[in-house]
Amino acid sequence: MLPLLQDNPGLLPKTLWEYLCQRYPDHYDSKVERTLQRRIKAWKLQHGNPLEVMFLQRHEPGQQGISDFTQLKPNGITLKGEAFAHRFYHYRLVYSGWCHVKVICGGESYEALATGLQDAWWRSGGTPREHRTDSLSAAYNNLAEEQTLTQRYAALCRHYHVKASRNNKGVAHENGAVEAAHGHFKRRVAQALLLRGSTDFDALADYQAFVDQVVQVINKACRTRFEEEKPHLRPLPKQRTNDYAEHPVMVSSSSTILFKRITYTVPSQWVGTPLLLLAYDERLELYHSTVHLLTLPRSCMCPRALTGVASITAM
Repeated sequence: MLPLLQDNPGLLPKTLWEYLCQRYPDHYDSKVERTLQRRIKAWKLQHGNPLEVMFLQRHEPGQQGISDFTQLKPNGITLKGEAFAHRFYHYRLVYSGWCHVKVICGGESYEALATGLQDAWWRSGGTPREHRTDSLSAAYNNLAEEQTLTQRYAALCRHYHVKASRNNKGVAHENGAVEAAHGHFKRRVAQALLLRGSTDFDALADYQAFVDQVVQVINKACRTRFEEEKPHLRPLPKQRTNDYAEHPVMVSSSSTILFKRITYTVPSQWVGTPLLLLAYDERLELYHSTVHLLTLPRSCMCPRALTGVASITAM
């Protein structure tokens, strides 16, 4: 056994016991297994590989806020009978547990992060000294996009005088405060849906109102600690900063624009005209020079799930 353990310290006692039984059938009594377990444990205490050490963190009031994206699995939510692909932006103050959740159309993006984070800060009445998020790897496709997103995230935090930090990739426990809260929140959503008796909503606003009610119950439970934390939050600036992304687009000969692999129909008199598109999480604003032309609802459809092309027509 010793050579096997020395070469492969990760071997479990159960694995070694089964190996012994296969190599020497009917030779060892089952009572020997317990003896083997004790001896392997004693050996690993002296000679085993060192383990990763995680120190318990003590968080002070107003010290840190954490945010992340999560989604319901399975997702049975529908809007007027149509399947609604979405996820949640989940923000949480680590000390008190106060949280804010926003329903996000589509995937992770800077717009979703900026909108959800600013909504959370203005609802809580202040900002923590530090905000931490995960790597947001789903929000970019290449190194250039990652650098742009990182710079915009840093600029957002500077506007609020908040230290911006990101978790190390592959170190899940660094975001543990919000990861554990994800499960708690989603269980409450599932239970509230059961009490409601339906997963269908008339509109996105109705679904967001339902989620707000779930969050209100969570925040009520941590009200005492939140009241203790509020004086330690930093004051808000005079106004919010940008929570949109700018994209130049050209109106095609078919009177459409293409954004994030989704086609939107616009008035035919704009054919051949270059426009500036401001992409918010829930809507698209179209400008020509400084003139606002049109507001379109942003499609909640995920391009990866499309079999054709989604078309949203200007009304």
